Amino acid sequence: MISAQELAGLIDHTLLKPVATSIDIIKLCAEAKEYGFAAVCVNPFYVPLAKEQLNGSAVAVCAVAGFPLGAASIKSKAFEADKAVRSGAGEIDMVINIGALKEHRDELVLADIAAVVEAVHAVNPDGLVKVIIETCFLTAEEKIRACLLAERGGARFVKTSTGFGSGGATVEDVALMRQTVGQQIGVKASGGIKTLHQALMLIEAGANRIGASAGVEILKEMKL
Repeated sequence: MISAQELAGLIDHTLLKPVATSIDIIKLCAEAKEYGFAAVCVNPFYVPLAKEQLNGSAVAVCAVAGFPLGAASIKSKAFEADKAVRSGAGEIDMVINIGALKEHRDELVLADIAAVVEAVHAVNPDGLVKVIIETCFLTAEEKIRACLLAERGGARFVKTSTGFGSGGATVEDVALMRQTVGQQIGVKASGGIKTLHQALMLIEAGANRIGASAGVEILKEMKL
């Protein structure tokens, strides 16, 4: 059985709502330090504040790029990632170009991912890029193809969802993603994860990172 400390170390404590304020981000970071979460995941605007609040802690700052639709240009995603890393983010969660994937424009999708990875590593060679494939919009074949393209593009993780689509993480999708990438890269489950049972089922299916805004509630449930 995983311990509360081990579970906390797998959670990206997330706040990506458009109405989030500086006060909310400060609270997010305080909770991340208190519970020992892996990272906080915020919109790029709040990266400097999160970095300041987490200074001296082991909690990483994660920012999103091309979020939540994935339909920005390759250059704009790379620019956004570059600025976020220069502002203090150690991790970038980018959204793939979903329409291009569906049109089988795989070289464009690959270039999109690779451009963000290159931008991140140019500033921080240890920077971690996670690729959000938005599983709720994809067929099984598209999910597999998206995962393989993310791996080819140099990403360190594939991620299920933005949390802004029509569905979130499922055990079946996480299992398929883990089967596709093997143990070469990570799998992050995100979107709609609100209970301890959900988190544990997704970890058992192969997730080694959980993105959730309910991380505190999940850990409190574990300690009851």
